[in-house]
Amino acid sequence: MPRTSRTTRLAGAAALALAAALTLSACGSDGGGSGNAATVVQQKEKTPYEGTKLAKNFEKPDLQLTDTSGQPFDLRKQTNGHSTLLFFGYTSCPDVCPTTMGDIGVAMKALPEEERKKVDVVFVSTDPQRDTPKVLRTWLDSMGKDFIGLTGDLEKVKAAAKSLGIMIEDPVVNADGTVTSTHGAQVLAFLPSDDKAHVLYMSGTDVKTYTHDLPLLAKGVAA
Repeated sequence: MPRTSRTTRLAGAAALALAAALTLSACGSDGGGSGNAATVVQQKEKTPYEGTKLAKNFEKPDLQLTDTSGQPFDLRKQTNGHSTLLFFGYTSCPDVCPTTMGDIGVAMKALPEEERKKVDVVFVSTDPQRDTPKVLRTWLDSMGKDFIGLTGDLEKVKAAAKSLGIMIEDPVVNADGTVTSTHGAQVLAFLPSDDKAHVLYMSGTDVKTYTHDLPLLAKGVAA
């Protein structure tokens, strides 16, 4: 079955309600004909980060899935004490997912080795039926061999994403055999000081922004 597909970013009613409660607002759709679920913070506070400072510091999801070696992985426990970049997507995405992960990979490679060890980059599949551990590892290796790939129960993934204001829908197999996985395109950065998300990166964030912010994340600098 062909697995080429397009990525759309969805802002559902639950995400909008959450956004309103947390002084967040939904961003409009881009020019590519797909929706956008990214929520941004309307704030004017000074921050050392070029990413967007969150007004609400989200808890890291309590999520247990399978990593690319086929072993159980507890997101909270196994990234505890590290700054963590978290992104939800799928390997057959033709645009947003590889671009986002590739840009993060370029920025990570610019860090000294000791700083790289202090930042975990976690990619959670929104299409677990096709994104097996082997498929995830092969895909991630082209961007960062240390990147963590997680796959498993989609309902758990959806619940974890929803707790962060990120909406995910079940993958849809189209009439031509392609697959569409509709998911939010935000990257959230969690700091080791409290294991909460403090900084948000929208779809389309460039390499320069990640290159600027990753050394700060590695040092655990407050947002």
